[in-house]
Parts: sequence; structure tokens; C-alpha cells
Amino acid sequence: MTGTRTHLTGERAPCGRLGDAHRSQENDFEGFRLDDVVFACGCRQSRHEFHDGSVRIRTVRHNGKVLLDEHSGDHEA
Repeated sequence: MTGTRTHLTGERAPCGRLGDAHRSQENDFEGFRLDDVVFACGCRQSRHEFHDGSVRIRTVRHNGKVLLDEHSGDHEA
């Protein structure tokens, strides 16, 4: 599994604030991928793709409120 961490500037967080963020990406090149962004204010966005083709997307504000939590897969069509 390989991974990278990138510092981002001037990103808009889910709460609307502009600021810095860190993006972490990991990939096993067999269908499993993680993409997580943590903003300076504490908001988070994540996209996780699993080996079975399902995807989970989650967005959480800095106060803990879940704005988006979706899970989909080929078996749910």
C-alpha cells in the first residue's frame, strides 16, 4: 500500500471557512483507496473505495455534525 500526504492552502471547508488542509491518500492498487481531507477548522471529508467496488463518502463539520454519509456499491443497484 502506498500513501501520500499533501498540504493544501486556500481550501474551502464544508462549513464555508477558507484555510489550510491536509490530504492523505492511500492506495493498494487492487481496488482499495482512501482519500481523507482534514481542514484547519476541524472539518473532515473522506472517500473510501473498497475492493468490492463499494464507496463510502463522509463529510463532518468541525462541530461534529455529519453533513453527508453515503455508502454505495455494485450490489445496491
